[in-house]
Amino acid sequence: MSAEAIADPPVFDRLRSAAVHDGIVRDLVLSLKYRDRTDLAPMMAGWMLRASDDTVAACDAIIPVPLHRARLFARKYNQAAELARHIARLSGKPLLGTTLLRVKRTSQQVGLGAKARQDNVRGAFAVSEHRAADLFKRRIVLVDDVYTTGATVAAATRALKKAGAADVTVLTFARVVGHLI
Repeated sequence: MSAEAIADPPVFDRLRSAAVHDGIVRDLVLSLKYRDRTDLAPMMAGWMLRASDDTVAACDAIIPVPLHRARLFARKYNQAAELARHIARLSGKPLLGTTLLRVKRTSQQVGLGAKARQDNVRGAFAVSEHRAADLFKRRIVLVDDVYTTGATVAAATRALKKAGAADVTVLTFARVVGHLI
């Protein structure tokens, strides 16, 4: 565990990422996210499953970080949901794609510092009142494409734990490290 994590522990229980967000990995993320390259999702999901260090095998369900409906309408798909769908298919674990909701329209996080990112996503997520039982005392793998400062997955984890999730592992394809932010 890093000194930063010891001083300010994350709300999620563990983080696993398949690769460092640089070079070709960055290009893959951008292609999936902004260039309609959903055909990359199965390969990326396979990398993520291998990087999960058996946390997917031990989980009860897979949940993608949701997009707000306005962003989903503009983009036509949620890249985290595409990754989560393929991870669920490869692992045989249930996909709970409608359990976690993004209830607040947030600005894009690109270009924002850590504090601004936290402020941007504060209160952005909630668990559907009809789906809270899906989470009670369950081990959840929360899927996103990139981990930058952790603000988004921290806000999402807070909503999941408030609804009763026992354990949340964040699984991303890429992780931004140090000077790459």
